[in-house]
Amino acid sequence: MTTTVFRTAVPVPPHANGTDDSPWDEERLEARLRELATARYHDRHPFNQRMHRGALSPGELRLWVANRFYYQCNIPVKDAYILAKLQLPAQRRSWLRRIQDHDGTGDREGGIERWLRLGEAVGLDRRDLSAHRHLLPGVRLAVDGYVNFCRNNSALEAVASSLTELCAPSIMLTRLETFPLHYPWIDSGGLSYFHSRVPQGRRDGSEALSWVKEWAVTREQQDRALAALSFKCDVLWSLLDSVQGAAQQETPR
Repeated sequence: MTTTVFRTAVPVPPHANGTDDSPWDEERLEARLRELATARYHDRHPFNQRMHRGALSPGELRLWVANRFYYQCNIPVKDAYILAKLQLPAQRRSWLRRIQDHDGTGDREGGIERWLRLGEAVGLDRRDLSAHRHLLPGVRLAVDGYVNFCRNNSALEAVASSLTELCAPSIMLTRLETFPLHYPWIDSGGLSYFHSRVPQGRRDGSEALSWVKEWAVTREQQDRALAALSFKCDVLWSLLDSVQGAAQQETPR
């Protein structure tokens, strides 16, 4: 039986009583964005909490790694759509680094390759991972929805949706602490993705936040930024809903 995970919604704050549409200052906007990210980030999802307690079976871990890989593969795709929206050369040069972080360069491996090695470390075949043979329909729908969001919306909204990066270093550090303790059968070399994302997440989250604060100068723009971040949190949560539901039925061997 598939169990649907519900959570208490944290709505995007409307104008107070429909009358106060004055913009927040940068400090208040940052506080609202961080509050939303913290309240709705997927580290609170029951599947992630079970993972960090060491309660997942090897099959459940393999299912998560296989499906999360589809998200990893689409990060540079959505970043390419965002890159095309940026007006200044300096902005494009800076955002291009994110694509290279995942795709790699001629002399440096990227996050996709590191995730493939994580897959091998948990017992998955690299060819199966690359072909997305364990991909769940709900995961495909969530990830494709995120890519289309970045393609179809403004640069402000697309960049704001990436602000889950503000919480990413914390969850990566948690995994670096708990995986060796609870899953010692996973070769430590397979955890290199988590290591690399700690400094990258701090850098990327800080950069995106500075841009959103600079661009979102009206209350409407600020509300759009909050809505975009809320949508991204829903994408990550929905991905785990699909994995958790499928894990109760079958897992890749």
